Amino acid sequence: MTLHSRITGTGSHLPPRRVTNADLVAQLAEGGIETSDQWIVERTGIRARHFAADGVQCSDMALDAARHALKAAGRDASELDLIIVATSTPDMVFPSTACILQNKLGANGCPAFDVQAVCSGFVYALTVADAMVRAGSARCALVVGSEVFSRLLDFSDRTTCVLFGDGAGAVVLEASETPGILASDLHADGKHVGILCVPGHVAGGVASGDPFLKMDGQAVFKLAVGLLEKSARATLEKAGIEAADVDWMVPHQANIRIMQSTARKLHLPMEKVVVTVDQHGNTSAASIPLALDHAVRAGQVQPGQTVLLEGVGGGFTWGSVLLKM
Repeated sequence: MTLHSRITGTGSHLPPRRVTNADLVAQLAEGGIETSDQWIVERTGIRARHFAADGVQCSDMALDAARHALKAAGRDASELDLIIVATSTPDMVFPSTACILQNKLGANGCPAFDVQAVCSGFVYALTVADAMVRAGSARCALVVGSEVFSRLLDFSDRTTCVLFGDGAGAVVLEASETPGILASDLHADGKHVGILCVPGHVAGGVASGDPFLKMDGQAVFKLAVGLLEKSARATLEKAGIEAADVDWMVPHQANIRIMQSTARKLHLPMEKVVVTVDQHGNTSAASIPLALDHAVRAGQVQPGQTVLLEGVGGGFTWGSVLLKM
């Protein structure tokens, strides 16, 4: 029997604190930085985002999202035999956030590790989990994207601080006789490291470098649209499926203009694109599973439908996954 993997449950978490553009405009004005709701919406499509409270860690948000996904799948944490967390904002340098999450879930014993591919992290993590399930190394996997990007933001730089938010999303991926994950496509190109990065690090017990996010927005935009189209087409070709047969595209929620441009190149109407960036901002590795869970719970994404996930992030990394719900 050929083993496949299938998503059996989704979950998500948003911090209670919702920060509207008006809230952010007022905060920035106190520091002498001018911007406006109109400026933010026109360039990004973002109207609000959520920020985690002081003391709330990446693993805390991951835990809530994981519990919702496990409940939706009808599984107990004790049944997990693999945990992968995609994050660029771990609780600590080490151990991995996945190990911390594992302990909080009470699922100790199974393999647990983090994947760091920034905004493409969930696509990377889901592809790794799928490969492990198909190889027989796992039968019930938890794949989480969780980020506290608000702590990487320079609130004197209006071009980046308005973009990001915090949150977590999770899926339970189980072995199945029928295909769920149909195909995937992953890439990276390290020569673009400088266009999106946080160049700080820890050395000799001292934090050094710049701990804030740096981004060349125009360079990211130009790369993202073309690369996402190529990856999506490669994934569709591997699965033998036409773009017209895709029921929903759930893209990384970075910028509404990138999402619109990618959909246009694939000849997908925006009615088939799940959009949460307006309310969540860019939550990096959390954005795809967070958007997927919201679409599932809103009744948009239905069992049996074909869904295309795609993401692009610092590294430069990019990739896509085609799946049947």
